[in-house]
Amino acid sequence: MSVYDLKPRFQALLRPLTAALYRSGITANQVTVFACLVSVALGALLAAMPERAALFALIPAWLFARMALNAIDGMLAREFGQASRLGAYLNELTDVVSDAVLYLPFALLAGSNPWLVGLVIVLSIISEMAGVLGTMVGAGRRYDGPMGKSDRAFVFGVVGLLVAVGVPMHAAFDWIWLAMAAAVLLTIVNRVVKGLATGPR
Repeated sequence: MSVYDLKPRFQALLRPLTAALYRSGITANQVTVFACLVSVALGALLAAMPERAALFALIPAWLFARMALNAIDGMLAREFGQASRLGAYLNELTDVVSDAVLYLPFALLAGSNPWLVGLVIVLSIISEMAGVLGTMVGAGRRYDGPMGKSDRAFVFGVVGLLVAVGVPMHAAFDWIWLAMAAAVLLTIVNRVVKGLATGPR
C-alpha cells in the first residue's frame, strides 16, 4: 500500500480546477515548470535559514500543493491533449530536482546527519530511475512502493511539521533517515523485480 494508490480519488477532486486552467490557457508544461521553480525557491530559503524552524511548516503545505500540481499537469497532458515528449522529460527531471532541493534543508537541521539525508536523496533518485526504466523493458512506468515519491513527501512533510512546532527531533533524526533509506532501497528492488516480471521475457 502506497500513498500513490490514493491518486485516482485525488485527481477526481482536482478535475474541475484542471478544466478551468485549461480554459484559461494554462499548459501542462507551464504547471510542471512552475512547481519546480517554487520548490527550488523554497529549498533555497530553508537551506539559507535552517535555524528558523517555523519556516519548515512550509514544507508540508508546499508538498501537498505540489502533489496537486503534479496531478493537474498529468491530467492536462492526458485528458486535454497536451502530452508531449518535452513534457515527459520535464515531468521526470523536475520531480527529481524538486525532491532533492526540498529534502536537502533537512540535512542542515541541528542533530540531523547530512550523510544520511544525502543517502535518502541519492536512493530516491535511483528509485525514480528504476521506475522510468520500466518503460524500457516493456513494463511501463513503475510506481511500486513502499516508499515512492508521494510516500517520501508524506514523511518529510510530517517531519517538517514536527520541526516547525518545536518537537525535539534530535534523537529521532538518524532513525527516521535510516528507516527511509531502507524503505527506498526496498522500493528500488520492488520496481526492478516487478518490472522484470511484468515486461516481455
